[in-house]
Amino acid sequence: MATEKTKRRPRGDMEQMRKQVLYISAKLFLEKGFTATTVKEIAKLADINIGSLMNLFKTKEDILAELVKYVLEGQFKATADLLKGKTEDKILFYAAETTLQLHMAESSEHIRDIYKSAYSLHTTTDIIQQMITYKLEEIFKPSLPNLETKDFFELEIASGGIMRGFLTIPCDMYFTMERKVKRFLETTFKLYDVPQEKIEEAIQFVSSFDFEAIAKQTIESMLAFLEEKVA
Repeated sequence: MATEKTKRRPRGDMEQMRKQVLYISAKLFLEKGFTATTVKEIAKLADINIGSLMNLFKTKEDILAELVKYVLEGQFKATADLLKGKTEDKILFYAAETTLQLHMAESSEHIRDIYKSAYSLHTTTDIIQQMITYKLEEIFKPSLPNLETKDFFELEIASGGIMRGFLTIPCDMYFTMERKVKRFLETTFKLYDVPQEKIEEAIQFVSSFDFEAIAKQTIESMLAFLEEKVA
């Protein structure tokens, strides 16, 4: 007869435990950063043993990989909500979404660490490249009709590297957020052959929003969404 310890948990319990781990991990990553958070801490606050945690996620990187999907989807949704009724221009959408990401990373060093790790680790980088490649093709295919999905994937390797570089370097009195956004958009849009006048329009467009406040609200909304899934 199976002991209580070896009984298989019902699928519903496992799914609830998974949601709890993701929520606790997100809170810890936001409070301490990805690098400083340990699996032992996650298991303790999630009130499960490490063995059970490892059955759900083999590594801390696997937890981050799951959260990266939420973050990217949250960024896309926040940007879509922000621009609803204002513009349907996909290039301006890209400018706004990436500007939001830069502001989110700049909002705290712990969040910067999360992004830095996500753009460095193999599993999370693969997820980012797959999700962003799809978006890039959707955005830039009309102006680059001869490019195929594989071409956009290769361009995402380049633009993803640019994003990681800008995320990693913090702003200071000389390298302001305004300059960071401007340089990022100028550099990235050149990869996609965006005309200079369109680049200038995009830079001007994003400057009209309070992305610092929007970034804070987006982060809070993502955490609230995960919390609701646990409740």
